[in-house]
Amino acid sequence: MNLSKKAQYKRVLLKLSGEAFLGDRAHGIDASVCAYFARQIKTVFEFGVEVAVVVGGGNIFRGAPKSGEFEMERTVGDYMGMLATVINGLALQNALENIGVPTRVMTSIQMDKVGEPYIRRRAMRHLEKKRVIIFVAGTGNPYFTTDTAAALKSVEINADILLKATRVDGVYTADPLKEKDAKKFDILTYKDVLNKELKVMDPTSVTLCMENNLPIKVFDAMIAGNFENIVCGDKTIGTTIK
Repeated sequence: MNLSKKAQYKRVLLKLSGEAFLGDRAHGIDASVCAYFARQIKTVFEFGVEVAVVVGGGNIFRGAPKSGEFEMERTVGDYMGMLATVINGLALQNALENIGVPTRVMTSIQMDKVGEPYIRRRAMRHLEKKRVIIFVAGTGNPYFTTDTAAALKSVEINADILLKATRVDGVYTADPLKEKDAKKFDILTYKDVLNKELKVMDPTSVTLCMENNLPIKVFDAMIAGNFENIVCGDKTIGTTIK
């Protein structure tokens, strides 16, 4: 830890997509990537910042498949996706505790054998006791994305900022991996994101953040040190939505 740095936030929520756990794999969890995220979180944790994480499940299951005679109901597919987030959450918990970071997995779907049921007051207590919380199973309801779960949990726990980790270094006018001329935004308003239909987070999550004046930072999670530097006030990284 760099002792010359000082955290600018007391409490943050980090949103990790399921795809972030893939690494170079086509499916499942890359253990080395999981360990990498654990180290990045530990660095911020050691600054005394209270950290909560919401994980997605797209590396294991994404959407209800439709093929020929087989068509899965949306609600069934969404519940399967929620269960996929539990797998990722347990993997991240294991990686964090392997390096000495106390964690709690809190789930929106009751499953006592693998995680605690989400209760806001209990979650707040865990954060105050300097435990990293990993929120899994989304909102516990179909038709809501894990981005919406991240926005909802951020507001509920009074996070100072929602940090949306991606594989690109911010929000662009188009997909920078496909369009060479795509331009990066440094700052956007919530209404910019909604009106321009920028594919950052779903409209429900952006609206929820707007209504509660919760800033969002979109950044490249695969650049080591980005998480730490953002928490310490570096405004040159990623895109800020406020």
